Amino acid sequence: MNETYFIILTSIIYFFIGVLVILFRKNTLIMLMGLELMLNSANFFLITVGNITKNLDGQIFALLVLAIAAAEVALGLAIVVNLFRLKQTTDIDEFYSLRSK
Repeated sequence: MNETYFIILTSIIYFFIGVLVILFRKNTLIMLMGLELMLNSANFFLITVGNITKNLDGQIFALLVLAIAAAEVALGLAIVVNLFRLKQTTDIDEFYSLRSK
């Protein structure tokens, strides 16, 4: 098997691991890590495809995704810290009680 196909297969596997983490975990920090795994696997895929096509568009778009991921981490952790101060837990089911009735 060619090396590039192995890299693409690896990035797809990492993406679906991230999806499974988001679907089946209840801890918000673990869910954020799953989202980061999905974004990093997308970067891995974009850089590999850019390398295959001998074009810099994949690397440029990967830098954009990295910037979005950094903003997502900062905002997500700030929200989790504030919710932890309010509820003393990071369980996602506890946060549904914050809805207005």
